[in-house]
Amino acid sequence: RLHASVFDNAWEGIVISDADNKIITVNNAFSQITGYSAEEIVGQNPRILSSGLHDDVFYQTLWSDLNNTGLWHGEIWNRKKNGDVFAQRASISAVHDDAGTVTHYVAVFNDITEMKQTEKQLKTMAHYDSLTGLPNRVLLADRLSQNLAQTKRNNKLLLVCFLDLDGFKAVNDSYGHDIGDKLLIEIAGVLSAEIRTGDTIARIGGDEFVILLSDINNIDEVDASMVRINELITTPVVINDISHRVSASIGVTIFPTDDSDADTLLRHADLAMYEAKQAGRNRYHIFDANLDQEIHKQHQHIERIQIAFKNKEFCLYYQPKVNLKTGEVVGMEALIRWQHPERGLLGPFDFLPLIENHDLIVKIGDWVIDQALSQILQWQMTGNIIPVSVNVAARQIQHSDFIEKLEAALAHYPDVSSELLEMEILETSALETVQTAQIVMSTSKLLGVSFALDDFGTGYSSLSYLKRLPVKTLKIDQTFVRDMLVDMADQAIVEGVVKLAKVFHREVIAEGVETAEHGAKLLELGCRLAQGYGIARPMPAEKVIDWVQNYKKT
Repeated sequence: RLHASVFDNAWEGIVISDADNKIITVNNAFSQITGYSAEEIVGQNPRILSSGLHDDVFYQTLWSDLNNTGLWHGEIWNRKKNGDVFAQRASISAVHDDAGTVTHYVAVFNDITEMKQTEKQLKTMAHYDSLTGLPNRVLLADRLSQNLAQTKRNNKLLLVCFLDLDGFKAVNDSYGHDIGDKLLIEIAGVLSAEIRTGDTIARIGGDEFVILLSDINNIDEVDASMVRINELITTPVVINDISHRVSASIGVTIFPTDDSDADTLLRHADLAMYEAKQAGRNRYHIFDANLDQEIHKQHQHIERIQIAFKNKEFCLYYQPKVNLKTGEVVGMEALIRWQHPERGLLGPFDFLPLIENHDLIVKIGDWVIDQALSQILQWQMTGNIIPVSVNVAARQIQHSDFIEKLEAALAHYPDVSSELLEMEILETSALETVQTAQIVMSTSKLLGVSFALDDFGTGYSSLSYLKRLPVKTLKIDQTFVRDMLVDMADQAIVEGVVKLAKVFHREVIAEGVETAEHGAKLLELGCRLAQGYGIARPMPAEKVIDWVQNYKKT
């Protein structure tokens, strides 16, 4: 009766077939998933479910594994009774008698169609900006590579143009993100309609765009093209009966005059854009080769950090988070340190800003997550369950395979609950693209990892955006906390954030607690969670348990 109860009430679909692969029984979950009742399916071959999406090689490999090892595990697309195709993760086992002869096959599966649809959406997000529909940074890189090859063949010029909107922040601050988003959509539409077939316009974040203009015959065409683009952008846009006007600072580099690789061309155009900003905005600036020395210096810094990463010179320190009211240690924040052979122990601000726009920040970020999970497991094995938060850079969370890699990292530590890992993202990063909010939502839903909004109060979150963003915790920026005892404006900000967190049912934690007076004031304002030098400085992992035990005693 116990076996029958498990069979009938299992959440997974179960199919048992005989040695000739004729179905002899199925459970209730099978019928609920496929739509076939037991009476309809018994006696049939499982191929009745075939979707037609897999070729013969797929099934040959499946049966080869089953015959050789007695087990096959993988993903397969099948078809329900109503014709709907669905994805399932399945395990098929061969059952043998005492003589080793196959008597039955048992298949156990669950429906993962919704997860596959989410993955498909994420792949689309990986190539196109979800707000404007323009190519994003990933697709831009592919288009730029193609344009470089084409330009070399036809002996013409390629303009790589980096645009940053002037005055866009003022629109966001005055009218809100909804209006700002509509303005970005309008500008994207106007520019898309203007460029020729074969050219590319991409949005790479916030109010930054890149335009690739190919098949340019001579440098005299540059001025006319840039003037036209600026005219289009400065044309007023009416949204909700209000006219909005912005302009653009444009940086341009010209290939093959600037005979660099794709990444370097983008950096050159970016540098030229900043020159246009400094020259007064609403203009364009062509890359000056003299600035290449600055780029070369930056490249040397990046190379040194890459060597440090390869040589395992990085480590994690941990700073406690405590409940000021109960004295409970509620978790640790993992903070990266560089054990530099010549300069000693370096904090993150000594090297992370140098790579924030480089893919190395993604590699290091992945390593931090792995190290944090490993450390959680080590503490857990000693009987100490300590949640850990890690900082996630904007480039890392917006990377196309962020969720896939995080899922793999969690799977590598199956004994560590995903609830013990928290991701801290800067408020400015969370606001950078709509895509970030979607990734946060998908990660929380699919993997159970929580998020905190770091340095809260330094960005410009709208209340509607905060309401939609699925973060668990708001971290009050330490600049407000440190001065709140002497600066009433900072104290008001801290109190405002605490009340805001309560309204939106978020937890709130204060950074930068340096004295007992800070802690007392925070409790008075309603903030119970805190971290800072007044509680404990960041410490190596091996010192954490002793600190926790001593803190509890005091």
